[in-house]
Amino acid sequence: MPQTVSDCAVAVLTTAGAREKAALSRRLAAHWRDRLAAGTPLPMGTAAPPDTPARPARPELLSPRDMPRRRPGSAGGRLALLHAIAHIELNAIDLHWDVLARFSHVPMPAGFAEDWVRAADDESKHFNLLADRLEAFGSAYGAFPAHAGLWRSAEMTAHDLPARLAVVPMVLEARGLDVTPGMIEAFTRAGDVQTVAALEVIYADEVAHVAYGSKWFHFLCGREDLDPKIAFHDLVRRHFGGALKPPFNEAKRADAGLPPDFYWPLAADFGQS
Repeated sequence: MPQTVSDCAVAVLTTAGAREKAALSRRLAAHWRDRLAAGTPLPMGTAAPPDTPARPARPELLSPRDMPRRRPGSAGGRLALLHAIAHIELNAIDLHWDVLARFSHVPMPAGFAEDWVRAADDESKHFNLLADRLEAFGSAYGAFPAHAGLWRSAEMTAHDLPARLAVVPMVLEARGLDVTPGMIEAFTRAGDVQTVAALEVIYADEVAHVAYGSKWFHFLCGREDLDPKIAFHDLVRRHFGGALKPPFNEAKRADAGLPPDFYWPLAADFGQS
């Protein structure tokens, strides 16, 4: 077993198979917990993560403009939607391990590693839940084309921890809080109780992930004596590459520590760039 958190992260990031990546992530998160419980927590260590995580040969990755339109009202559309969510969750496994390895040089309290190891474990669980649902329908992860640009936000924030926290958990994962209720409704109408149960698990866990981002973003701003709201607006405008799209799930965003004056001013930019 790896002997540092950074080495755990690199092990996951360099594993190509989707199921294998998720399984290794879960094993290493359990290893991290076991060491913590034994009173010998894994040190952060230092390691060089790959610029791009290892990926399976399939799915075919397409630019956003070339992605087929998904229609949740049809069985095929719901299957394609499930695949798209699974692809997001697989990328999230890498994103959460990457933040630990890529920014291991930044002095942070022990709780930082605890939160992101837990988040990576959650995303691994989520991927497995969705891959199981795909297989229950006679499909599998890799059967549909997928979005090629999901790692772009990681590349754009690779040298700035506050920017990474602002863009990934506080923008991208917060977007999941906005759209997941609609997906749950679509699968509820279709009578797919098992998929609804999986999405409800994901929905509940993602609130915590957004909250981790907000917590540590505020911590870093406090350490540098920066106004978190002003810093957030600046970093998102510089590193996200677009405006935020309403409608927003204001209740769940509030639960995660995101007040409206953080995201609405960024939505006001929509259509003006």
